[in-house]
Amino acid sequence: MSDTIEIPPRSGTAFRLDAGQMLTVIDPQGQQVSDLVAYSADDPREVISNGRTFDYEETIQLTAGHALWSNRSNRMLAIVKDTVGRHDFLLTPCSEATFRHFYKDKPVHRGCFGNLAEALGPYGVGPDDIPTAFNLFMNVPVDGETGALRVDPP
Repeated sequence: MSDTIEIPPRSGTAFRLDAGQMLTVIDPQGQQVSDLVAYSADDPREVISNGRTFDYEETIQLTAGHALWSNRSNRMLAIVKDTVGRHDFLLTPCSEATFRHFYKDKPVHRGCFGNLAEALGPYGVGPDDIPTAFNLFMNVPVDGETGALRVDPP
């Protein structure tokens, strides 16, 4: 039996995922990004790591067949199926500071970082413990010559 959790836009959730359990993430409304982080249930100081993942998978373009690794060099999650093929693991979760920095003329809101902090708090994970998220559906092309990043629609 599977549980379905619908996460409304501009919100977040946290839950335990047991070894071997499958997680399917969909974007029913389109043009949404889902910031995914993972922690070891045994020790929340072991956390998903973009650096280790890039090292061990030898790519920044992660898709089916790749794994997401922890800061302790353990496989945390495997990408079994990917119908999108474009995700980001370079940019940190957006925050109030992000919006103040990039969008000075727009309203500031807590962003994905605030959503993650609220959802993870009951698990003993504080804001300083939130890593770079695996941003499902986020489209961040990297210029091959200059290394410049661009954020395109999901």
